[in-house]
Amino acid sequence: MTIYDFKVKKRKEGELDLSTLRGKVILVVNTATGCGFTPQYEGLEDLYEKYNEKGLEILDFPCNQFMGQAPGTDEEIHEFCTAKYKTKFDQLAKIEVNGENESPVYTWLKEQAPEEDIKGLKNKATMKMIAKLSTTTKKPGDIKWNFTKFLIDRDGNVVKRFEPTFAPEKIDEEIAKLI
Repeated sequence: MTIYDFKVKKRKEGELDLSTLRGKVILVVNTATGCGFTPQYEGLEDLYEKYNEKGLEILDFPCNQFMGQAPGTDEEIHEFCTAKYKTKFDQLAKIEVNGENESPVYTWLKEQAPEEDIKGLKNKATMKMIAKLSTTTKKPGDIKWNFTKFLIDRDGNVVKRFEPTFAPEKIDEEIAKLI
C-alpha cells in the first residue's frame, strides 16, 4: 500500500484521488490557522515555490482537533492562508487525524512513521508541554499537534515524519534529495 491508494475530500467539492500525484514528492501536513506554529505556512510556501515545478506537492489538511485552533469553514481557512501567507498550494477539506473519525490516510501515515526522534532540549520541552495539552493523542503514533509533517517519496512511500517543532525550511535538504 502507498499514499496513491487513498482518496481525500477536496476543499470545495469532490475527492482528490492521490494516485494522480504519482511520481511527485509529497509533503503532508495537518494545519491550523490559530496555532503558535501557524507561521510555518511561510516555510511551507517557500518550499512549494522552490520545488513545485520540480515535482513537489503539499497536501494541507486543516484539523481542528487540537484546542480548536482551526475554526471556520474550509473556505475561511483557505482565504486566511492566501491572504496572510500568500499560499499557492491548496488546502483540502478539514479532517480529523486521531481517533475513531480519523482520516484513513492518516491512519496509514501513522502506521508507516509512528514517531520522530525529537532533537534539542527546547524542542523536547515544547513537545512535552504539547503532550499535556493534547486531548486527542491516545495511543503511540498519534499526531500530537498541528503541523506534523510527513515526507513522501516519488513512489508513494513515507520517508520521514517531522514533529511540529521541526520547521519546514529544515526539510529543504530532504526534499532536494528526493527531487
